[in-house]
Amino acid sequence: MIISMRKNAARAEIDSVIQRIEDFGYKIHTIEGEERVVIGAIGVGDTSACLEALEAMNCVEKAVRISAPYKFVSREFKPGRTTITVGGNVHVGNSEFVVMAGPCSVESEKQILESAELAAKGGAKILRGGAFKPRTSPYDFQGMEEEGLKLLAKAREHTGLAIVTEVMSDNDVSLVASYADVMQVGARNMQNFALLKALGKCGKPVLLKRGLSSTIKELLMSAEYIVAHGNNDVMLCERGIRTFETATRNTCDIVACAVLRELTHLPVILDPSHATGKRSLVPALSRAGVAIGADGLIVEIHPNPQKAISDGAQSLEPAQWLDMMKSLQPYIELWKAERMSTVAV
Repeated sequence: MIISMRKNAARAEIDSVIQRIEDFGYKIHTIEGEERVVIGAIGVGDTSACLEALEAMNCVEKAVRISAPYKFVSREFKPGRTTITVGGNVHVGNSEFVVMAGPCSVESEKQILESAELAAKGGAKILRGGAFKPRTSPYDFQGMEEEGLKLLAKAREHTGLAIVTEVMSDNDVSLVASYADVMQVGARNMQNFALLKALGKCGKPVLLKRGLSSTIKELLMSAEYIVAHGNNDVMLCERGIRTFETATRNTCDIVACAVLRELTHLPVILDPSHATGKRSLVPALSRAGVAIGADGLIVEIHPNPQKAISDGAQSLEPAQWLDMMKSLQPYIELWKAERMSTVAV
């Protein structure tokens, strides 16, 4: 249910409505604007009695059911866009197009520091890098774990870039959160519900990647787990899905970026590196991401991709990365102009 309070409702009136909703056994989620408070109520069973009781309260302007199965992340609950602040000075989902860049894995201090400098030189605001790596083969490099997190933190001190890195287990949430600015959920863990619940309490923004064979609805339901457990700061990432096509690593569902912007208020990020698996295709898909209205990109780059321990084939070389970011600027300027006009309306 969505309960819209009357304009300038008093705190005592808001509290009385919240108490009435809780009396019916529902969980509460509020959005407090300058003039009006909107209350979301989630629970199991028929909402008719609760809705009728709320509509009878003078301080309530309107109380309606949310038809989408994902409640808190739906546009029904919040028609406007969510802006997520990362590292204190980066704002994702507003009028700032945010690029995240870095290597697939943290391999050494020299490699991650060079990657961070390269990312910053190209205009990235957030450094990506894996300290914990979920690999298909148990014999592949699994990451440097906490030592990798320490190196990411050192790269942040060196460049000022915020950090996004993957967390694989609910047991590692506290550890990763002590280093990272953004907690990444990889495609294989999109429906790891114990992890999603723990991320709801971690106090850090989350980048949730779409599963290899998951629908848009399933992605939104996974985001709902995180928000319903207390964390509103979720970014959704389209990184390609598994199809019968073999020409690319995955099949980029580029229209998913537009669909998600219709269905949810959460920011949408495109990952052109995993979607294609080929560095030659990354610039073109990045332009498509800007054009279709994504809020940002997450791109793999490496100082020397030929020597990368993982995902070297899809990582941009330094010159490719800098050229791509330069070529993206006219598209990003058009993107910003469109966003500003939308905000003005």
